[in-house]
Amino acid sequence: MSFMKQALNLAIRAKSHGDVPIGAVIVKDGKIIARGENQVQQKKNPTLHAEIIAINKACKKLGTKFLDGCDIYVSLEPCAMCATAISFARIKNVYFAAQDIKGGAILNNANIYDNDKHLWKPAIHYLQEYEKESAKLLKAFFQELRKNKNGE
Repeated sequence: MSFMKQALNLAIRAKSHGDVPIGAVIVKDGKIIARGENQVQQKKNPTLHAEIIAINKACKKLGTKFLDGCDIYVSLEPCAMCATAISFARIKNVYFAAQDIKGGAILNNANIYDNDKHLWKPAIHYLQEYEKESAKLLKAFFQELRKNKNGE
């Protein structure tokens, strides 16, 4: 199973506990060393994005504050908080499945790595072949959320 497919499976798990369906895996030397799914709603903490959880787990597993030589696979373009954490962790490559027009910070909005003064710039890989699957999960989640808010 591809690394992105595993991130998408984690997104499905996030949705199952009421969180926005976003998942992330961190890979080193061709093996997954950490996984994360959004837990913002579940744990009532706005910082518990999939990427942050995966970064924390990877650092703990490796016993280091830097994730040199690691790659992260995320089902949605990281936000500014996560993109900055990815930079601080010195992750080598960022792979994501779908762009986030509203909250993304790599190809959209803040374009966080476009600043020459940014500490660390990972290589960016937009894996469009997974975009429909990720977007479908997100669209269904938000449709259901709106439906429940409207009492339907």
